[in-house]
Order: sequence, then structure tokens, then C-alpha cells
Amino acid sequence: MIRFIVTRLWYGILVLFGVVVVVFFLFNVLPGDPARMMLGQRADIASVEAIQRDLGRDKPLPLQFLNYLNDLSPVSVHSITGHSGYWYLNPEKYDKTITLLAFGKNTVVVLKAPYLRQSYQSRRNVSAILAEGFVNTAILAIVSMTFAIVLGIGIGIICAVYKNSFVDRFALVFSVIGMSLPSFFAAILNAWIFAFVFAGITHLNMSGSLYSVDDFGRGEFLDLKNLILPAFTLGMRPLAIIVELTRNSLLDVLSQDYIRTAKAKGLSRSRIMFKHALKNALNPVVTAISGWIASLLAGAVFVEFVFDWKGIGMVIVNALEKYDFPVVMGAVLFIAVILILINIFVDILYGLLDPRIRIQ
Repeated sequence: MIRFIVTRLWYGILVLFGVVVVVFFLFNVLPGDPARMMLGQRADIASVEAIQRDLGRDKPLPLQFLNYLNDLSPVSVHSITGHSGYWYLNPEKYDKTITLLAFGKNTVVVLKAPYLRQSYQSRRNVSAILAEGFVNTAILAIVSMTFAIVLGIGIGIICAVYKNSFVDRFALVFSVIGMSLPSFFAAILNAWIFAFVFAGITHLNMSGSLYSVDDFGRGEFLDLKNLILPAFTLGMRPLAIIVELTRNSLLDVLSQDYIRTAKAKGLSRSRIMFKHALKNALNPVVTAISGWIASLLAGAVFVEFVFDWKGIGMVIVNALEKYDFPVVMGAVLFIAVILILINIFVDILYGLLDPRIRIQ
């Protein structure tokens, strides 16, 4: 098991390196001058050149890439002299560093958190910007996926038990609709129906984040009802997929010989369903859940934009509008790390769920 985990982590590092290469060269060939974005179009040449040196953009592209890897790496090499140089261990950029080695009087090897650069617009660290938005996005994704998993598996079991019934056929229609609706259209449709047409009944808002501002000037307060529509919208597509996968997989397992043997032994229906059939039927569901987490993060960009939910999706949209490339690059890398870790976890869980699979 340890060897398997180490191998998966190594593959994850290789995948992440590929993402870093693509993201860096993609955003460095796009038009736009960061110095002009930060200083304005009327900035003098000396100020522009100083910003370019500070960002390391005065160097050849391969060297810029090495600088970028050095910033992202937890173990990096820096200079402790030359405050105007890009390699300088600036405490404003690299906080909480631990010196591991020293080469001469000027160069040190330090242990630090990955540095995702600074925003062109606000000059804040990208990691701090993403940390603010990640909490709201994580809450939205967890609630959406919990809603989809619990309700989807439950409906899938009912559809398998009562095959070809009205409930089964209705669930099939819902699944087709849920899989067909794009996230942005579903967000607009749900906002219009539940927060405009039936606003008097639902009392839901068309926009709003986890915290709302009190109308009487008493500051922010937790407003959980703003979570209902975004979570429902984001969970519609995975819910439809999980319902169909659970139903079909469970029907396939229930037709196996060992299930017929369990019935012949006189085991109760509930014991056969939950102890023998459901456990083996969940393998494709677990695999689908891991894939849909990626779709949730992608769909969250549209859903958060429509409902004005202050998460990573809104951060990405605002950064793209302002050509704030470090924020976009940091968000892509951050999401890639999450997906890699989730896939490793799902691979381990997949082997534990199915007794026919043994991880050597």
C-alpha cells in the first residue's frame, strides 16, 4: 500500500509539472504588459523597467521559467543581498522561511510555502487572494456534492428496486434534463424561477454570498439561504449522473450469481442490498464522483458569477477581465493540486471498496 501511494504521488507530481509548463508558457505568450497594468499607460520608462526587473520579465523566457519553478518549489534558492534583484529573499514575498543550507555569504536554500506571485492590480499575494475565495467555494462544492451523493444514491437504489415503475421513469427524465443543462443556463433558469417568479414563496435571493450586509448597519451576518440556489444548481448534473450510475450498476450486481445464492440462503432483502450488492455497485459511482469534482470546480465559475457568490470562480472571472495573469495562473495550479490529491484518494478508496481488487 505504501509503495502504491508513493507511486501515485510521483505520477501526481509529474502531472502537476506538466500543468505548470502549460500554464506558464500559455500566459506568457498572451498580449499585455504587466508593468503598464500596474502603473497605468502614462508611466515613465524608468518605472516600467523597474517593475519588469522586479517581476523578472527582463530575463530570457527559459530563465523566467526557472524563476517561476523556484517560486513554486517548497525548497528554493535565493540571494540574501541585492534588494533590487529578483532572486532576493524578500520577506514581503516569502514569509515564514526556514534556512536549510547556506552557500557563501549571499546564497541560501530555504524551505517555504509555494509562492504564487503577486496580483498585478492589488499587489497582494495570490495565495492570500485564493485563500479568501477558497473557503466559500469549498463550502459550495461540499454542500453541492453532499446533496448530489446522498440524494443520488438514495434515488438510484429506489429506481433499481422498483425498476420500470413511475418513480424509475420520472428519475430517468430528470437525469436526462439534468445532464443536458449547461451550468450557466441552469443557474440563470433557477435564479429566475425560484428567486423571481416564486420569490414570494421561497424568499430566496437572485444573488448573494455566504455573508450579507445588514440593512441596519450592524455589519455582516451569516446568510445560509444564499447557499441554497447555487448549491442546488451546481449539484444538478452530478445528481443526475449518480442516479443513473447507481441504478444501472445496482441492477447489474443484483443479477450476479452470488446475490441469487444469498437469496437462496434466506438473507433479508435489506441485508442483501446494503451489505452485498450496494458495496460492489458503488465502484463506478466513486469514480464518477472524483471526475465530477473537477466539473464542479469548472462549473463553479459560471454559477458563482450568476449568483454573485464570492468564491474562486468570481476571483478567476475578475482576474480575466483585468488581465491579472498571476491570479489566474495561481487559481489554475491550485485547482490542479486539489484534483490530483482527490484522484489519489479515490484510487485508494476504489481498492478498499471492492474486495476483488487488491493493491499490492
